[in-house]
Amino acid sequence: MKSYLELKVPIRYVDSWFTELRELLDGVNVRWQRDYYHITMVFLDYAPDNVNLVPGLSERLEDALAPTITFDRLDAFATGGGHKQVIHLTTSHVPEDFLALVQDIRRYMKGKGCDIQSDFRLHVTLGRVQDPRTNLRQIKEAISQVDLPDITLDLSNVEYRVFRGKTLGQWRLVQ
Repeated sequence: MKSYLELKVPIRYVDSWFTELRELLDGVNVRWQRDYYHITMVFLDYAPDNVNLVPGLSERLEDALAPTITFDRLDAFATGGGHKQVIHLTTSHVPEDFLALVQDIRRYMKGKGCDIQSDFRLHVTLGRVQDPRTNLRQIKEAISQVDLPDITLDLSNVEYRVFRGKTLGQWRLVQ
């Protein structure tokens, strides 16, 4: 079963910087994310059916501190095959305590027999470029023109979900 643990990020599709980004990429085939923004702390390609991960996640998350993250960069990266690009919001400084929490959760899940193929990359997906005529350099040039204000957020809502399915657990980090 594919599943993931996400930290919700309350940005809005109608924010002025996001509107500016979409306008700069008008004419490029981008599938924009709408109203469901998050940081994927861990994506499980496989979790054993006989293992309930929720108690261990609760143990790690119930007393965890909510990170304060300042999003100050727009960027893009190519997906595994390099045929698509992901446009995302990120930070120049990942809080050490948040990174330690993510690493602890990932170790726990691997220890329970879960298959995690991707490394952690703090990013909030804004859109996926579907246009084979557009390369990563062109995307990065366009997004560098956006006037992105520093966006400082306290992030406290965590959800564990089946990929494209139901919620398995929810937590609110300590603020």
